Amino acid sequence: MSARAALLATTLLTLAPLSAFAAEADDDQPTSVSAVEIEGHRQKETPSATGLVLTLRETPQSVTQIQRQQIDDFALNTVNDLLTMAPGVNVEKVETDRTYFNARGFDITNFQVDGVGLPLIWGLQFGDVDTVIYDRVDIIRGANGMLTGTGNPSATINYIRKRPTREARGSLSASYGSWNAYRLTADLSGPLDSTGSVTGRLVYANEDRDSYLDHYHVNRHVFYGVLSWDVSSDLNVSGGAWRQDNQANGVLWGALPLTYANGARIPYDRSASTSADWTYWDTLDQGWFLEGTYQLGGGWQVKGTYTHKRFTEEAKLLYAYGNPDPVTGLGVAGMSGIYPSKYRQDLVDLTLTGAVSLFGRSHDVVLGVASAKGRGLEWENSGAGVIVYPAVGDWKRIQPAQPAYAGAYLAAQSEDRLDRLFGAIHLNLSDRLKGVVGFNAMKLESEGVSYGTGQARDESKVSPYVGVVYDLTPNLSLYASYTDIFNPQSEVDINRKTLDPAAGKSWEAGVKSEWFAGRLYATAAVFKSDQKGLALAAGTIPGSNDTYYVGQDTFVEGYELEVAGAITDRWRISGGWTQLSVEDKDGADARLYLPRKTLKLSTTYDVPELRNLKLGASVRWQSEISTMEQVRVEQDAYAVVDAMASIDVTPSVKATLNVRNLFDETYMTSLMWNQSYFAAPRSASVTLEYRF
Repeated sequence: MSARAALLATTLLTLAPLSAFAAEADDDQPTSVSAVEIEGHRQKETPSATGLVLTLRETPQSVTQIQRQQIDDFALNTVNDLLTMAPGVNVEKVETDRTYFNARGFDITNFQVDGVGLPLIWGLQFGDVDTVIYDRVDIIRGANGMLTGTGNPSATINYIRKRPTREARGSLSASYGSWNAYRLTADLSGPLDSTGSVTGRLVYANEDRDSYLDHYHVNRHVFYGVLSWDVSSDLNVSGGAWRQDNQANGVLWGALPLTYANGARIPYDRSASTSADWTYWDTLDQGWFLEGTYQLGGGWQVKGTYTHKRFTEEAKLLYAYGNPDPVTGLGVAGMSGIYPSKYRQDLVDLTLTGAVSLFGRSHDVVLGVASAKGRGLEWENSGAGVIVYPAVGDWKRIQPAQPAYAGAYLAAQSEDRLDRLFGAIHLNLSDRLKGVVGFNAMKLESEGVSYGTGQARDESKVSPYVGVVYDLTPNLSLYASYTDIFNPQSEVDINRKTLDPAAGKSWEAGVKSEWFAGRLYATAAVFKSDQKGLALAAGTIPGSNDTYYVGQDTFVEGYELEVAGAITDRWRISGGWTQLSVEDKDGADARLYLPRKTLKLSTTYDVPELRNLKLGASVRWQSEISTMEQVRVEQDAYAVVDAMASIDVTPSVKATLNVRNLFDETYMTSLMWNQSYFAAPRSASVTLEYRF
């Protein structure tokens, strides 16, 4: 299906309920706002954008929330699925089990859980990360120097964990889908004593699935438990633990060579893979956290959090390189290695929040200190000799042979420490005018060696944050903000010298509005970001297979439109449009693998009189992209449409049908590298959920 046809189909699905909206608008019956209110829109925010407790409209930055209901409706069971739906965010699936994320022209490297930073290793996500333990996800676009200190002017992703509920409740679900995909979940929550002062929650998920890709199979187990204790009316203590065990076989390390030796495109099947059954990439993400909140009186609160995280991986990988002969199909070679790794992170976060009175008005204040320590160990066990691939047309039938391995050695050992002091004040300048002024002072120290390159660095920086919001009307606000940020880098130049930190700045201005009694939230924003000296792969260090980098100055300008919430009691809509330019210091287009235009739009419509029938659709469209190599490969603009329908089989049992890639669009997952593979064709799944 063409991109234009897919966009038209989803637009018709979106506009279909308009007649019902017109009829409901004339209804004399009162509207139940609480039933359709944007969750998190009217409530106070977690301190993910500035550290202050602000609503979306009070925050002078673009913020998107993806709620649990949307996650369940569209079966967004992994972080990759979820962020694919987020306006302005691109998910670069360069391999089956390694993913980059970017927004506003730059990589996203800052991730948080409940507002506490848990940065990704090397800025990458390894394996699938399940969403079963989260209630919602906040995406704060632009530089976020206030609470992260380092990174790019792209976005910060904040995962909000599920918490125990005061009332007893639970759910069990079972799913089956294309390629023998099985999924089981359980979620139990409620009080654990007679007074309700102690509450708990247990969450479990297991997913086992084959794939449209040759050889690929995933089995994932997720466990999560959390307890909350109201020690007194002023003191709450909570703690929890999680474990995500993701086991993947037949994985891609790298992907498909895209062209023959003469530059012509290779006509692969959509299932094509350069992997083999003997490869695997197993990851284990586990840890625990403790937090305490104490009400000091007078509206002041202190909160402390300690998080311990361990991440281990065991991978036997196969990488294909070279371009085959267009006649014989031969010429692709491979290399293999076994790569065990262990990483540990310890994070301490302490914040003080409250209000101060100045010039006859009350102003909210946050002060905080944070410290994060990380340690990583990586081993390498290289396979002997060069692996020879059969002709391209025989890859499904004949697999590359597994080599012998020489023995593991410790290839990388590194330690990092990041200490931060931050503060901000929400200035109540008048009934209409509010301001945010803050700072983040950080110090980063690293030591160690990674594959022959020293990792020693000692960096410090103070990043300011300034924002203002002006209410034009009760429904409409103007805002603007500025922040800067810098990004220490581990990449090396041709002489194996570590690159200097990249320095970034971000400006944003826009309008935020609320409609239909606050049920619908709509924004428009313009933004501009600069990043000086950002690492760009430039070639291979002579005498090795190691990549060297040069610092590139990158300049981004663009605008975004976004809408989220309920138009009527039955009709919900969310999504946004992003358009940007990405240029280098000479004004030439940079990062050609990034789409310059993207549209994300989803909608659902409820028919409660028909056993709570719900119908929904989503569309993801992006403009054309290309590789950055001399022999350029292009991906035309495309659209992917998903659909869902759910109905109550009984008052306690709901059935949901999800169809992905409804019109079976063919496209590559990413062109970030000069290799890629095809995204999934049309698929379907059915879920039965029992709630009690």
